[in-house]
Amino acid sequence: MYAKIDKMKRSFIDLWDISPEEGWFLIQDALRIKKGDEREAYLKGKNIALYFTKPSTRTRISFEVAINQLGGNTIFLQESNLQVSRGEDLKDTARTISRYVDCVVIRTDSHKKLQEFAEYSSIPVINALTDMSHPCQILSDVFTLYEAFGEDIRSLKIAYVGDGNNVCNTWLVGAGLFGLKLFVATPQGYEPSSLYYQAGDDLCKITGGSIYLTTNPVEAVKDAHVVYTDVWVSMNQDRTEEKLQTLRPYTLSPELLSYARSDVKVMHCLPARKGEEIEESVFEAHAEFIFNQAENRLHAQKALLKFLLTQQ
Repeated sequence: MYAKIDKMKRSFIDLWDISPEEGWFLIQDALRIKKGDEREAYLKGKNIALYFTKPSTRTRISFEVAINQLGGNTIFLQESNLQVSRGEDLKDTARTISRYVDCVVIRTDSHKKLQEFAEYSSIPVINALTDMSHPCQILSDVFTLYEAFGEDIRSLKIAYVGDGNNVCNTWLVGAGLFGLKLFVATPQGYEPSSLYYQAGDDLCKITGGSIYLTTNPVEAVKDAHVVYTDVWVSMNQDRTEEKLQTLRPYTLSPELLSYARSDVKVMHCLPARKGEEIEESVFEAHAEFIFNQAENRLHAQKALLKFLLTQQ
């Protein structure tokens, strides 16, 4: 259905950096890769730097394994061990690293820092998480739903419940990019970014997707095929009692989930803080799908790396 896309070397900072056609190509390629139909060492001879400010489990491991399985070499760079932590300009670090490696995967606490690095980098830069956006996660999540539902994912009701954070922001863009039906429930004062909402809404006009925002979690979850949640307090955010109490009605509990379809799929990008955004009983009942979702980071990122760094 979707043709292979001609492409030039470029970065992946936000999900809107790819077109809808390219997004579908990546999803379908990820499925081919997971099935074992793609085994070529596309990154042979290439060196990929992982530049991380923040701790990581799934992101670091999935990228390192993906690069290794594609035949490439990984160099892990903890920001605290680089000269930028002692005052070197970030733009100088970007220009230096660009002379050594073929691509940089960055996980940092500041989207502005990532944008500055990409501006001065002469090689592709991949966003592996910032405070505003997590495009690799949502690319993988859409792949997880495509794997489970096929082309029918565009007829699903997908509900996001909780804090309007970086994952929520990127889901707005993902709904637009892939033409999905997304319902987002967040408390007043914890809404997603208006910039990402507008980007998603603009894309929906092209792809036929839809985005509905509400403060009522029951309204979002009612008859949903998929319910998604994430931690309420991200890394480097203040953990206040006021925020926790405000979000309490958005806990993914058996009671809230009872409003969804009986065959609902529950998603969580992990790590989970059980007892806050999701009750442990709900998590364990849907653990198989949640950990399949985690596994799929590997396959989607292999497709992305192949797409950005080769002409295949």
